[in-house]
Amino acid sequence: MARIGLWGRIGIIILVLFALLIVGRLLFPLPEMPHIELAAEGVFSIFGFPITNTMLAAWLTILVLGGISYAATRKMKIVPKGLQNIVEALLGMLINFVEDTAGKDYGRKFFPVIATIFIFVIANAWLALLPGFMFIGIGEEHVPLLRGANTDINFPLALALISFVFVEYWGLRSQGFFRYVRKFFNVGGLLRGIGQLFRGKIRGGLSAILTGVIEAFAGFIEIISELVRIVSLTIRLFGNMTAGELLILMMLFLIPWVAVIPFYGLELFIGFVQALIFGALTLVFLVMAVTPREEHE
Repeated sequence: MARIGLWGRIGIIILVLFALLIVGRLLFPLPEMPHIELAAEGVFSIFGFPITNTMLAAWLTILVLGGISYAATRKMKIVPKGLQNIVEALLGMLINFVEDTAGKDYGRKFFPVIATIFIFVIANAWLALLPGFMFIGIGEEHVPLLRGANTDINFPLALALISFVFVEYWGLRSQGFFRYVRKFFNVGGLLRGIGQLFRGKIRGGLSAILTGVIEAFAGFIEIISELVRIVSLTIRLFGNMTAGELLILMMLFLIPWVAVIPFYGLELFIGFVQALIFGALTLVFLVMAVTPREEHE
């Protein structure tokens, strides 16, 4: 039996995508107008706690990733084959990327956080492109049963907060509490200047106070920059993923489904880029947190 070449495999992948889109369009036809809602919508509730369509999508992602992990590690071999080989190769590329940036020691420590963020974000983004997402509606208003978790601002915010917590944790752990906190509350120069004034050193005291005020203001800027990271990570992921979802919905409504395929390819790429950016920025923030201020300067 002849082996299938590279272009043959690409052709098979394209045919499979065509088939998925056809099946999805036949089984889940679009309503007259796509249902567009920025806020996540409740599907049902458990003991009064609302379960939204983005929560269901996130749980589905966890089940899919758990199933892949189980299938890849169920019968592990010293010489990996099949799915185990693919998973190990992907994780190997990720850990090399982290170690190249953070070094071998910290790279191994940061890897679980960075890999979890990257894999979860990209899995959410790619699963949301499957037929049925956003098109299986319930109720008279056709509320989507499943919607990409990345398009719910609460999910990017939760990831950004996790990133923030780990950055601060590793900064405190690597540099010590007082040394790390000093970059935010650096009032030592200001207190020394006041002390010099009391000792009669007017000129030196005023100079030290001026320098201390500048250092204290720089610490305040550091606090603001740490908090702005949360907003930046959240809005970047939420904005790009929501814009992509709206683009595909409107293209499906306005043009024949065949013409939408390039937009699906674009969203596959954007999902990868956004996962990479979120993980890479978290990695950079971690490296900056564990690097002493003197080395920054």
